[in-house]
Amino acid sequence: MRAGSKGVQQGMTLIEVLVALLILTVGLLGAAAVQINALKYTDSSRMTSQASFIAYDMMDRIRANSGANYTVTPPTSANPGNARDQDLYDFTTSIVNFGGPTATGSITLNQRVYTITITWSDARAANTANAQRSFVLSSRAAVDPVVMP
Repeated sequence: MRAGSKGVQQGMTLIEVLVALLILTVGLLGAAAVQINALKYTDSSRMTSQASFIAYDMMDRIRANSGANYTVTPPTSANPGNARDQDLYDFTTSIVNFGGPTATGSITLNQRVYTITITWSDARAANTANAQRSFVLSSRAAVDPVVMP
């Protein structure tokens, strides 16, 4: 201290330091919360992308083997001798591998338009135990025949 300045403070007090640490801590917790949410939503979008890859792959297989009926129940084992059965087995296996045992896939046909639906649990991103997400792809498998009048 200087002479004649008994009551003048120099430096910071402990309370000022604690307030600064509190502000820093709140800021770091906020940044951590943002990072956790970013990870959750990144995982959710990755699952949606994977579902779209599986659905488009199956639609390509349907187009390649357009004479087969893909709306039947998928087989429980691989059958390389039958293209349709192998395609359906690969489809269901891919869905279970990416979405777990509760993930499902279905293929329907309505007026030459195939609809592929893949459903999986998105509980991690939604913060609820039974949140379901679905990806739906609809497309024609063949060109409509030309009708002459």
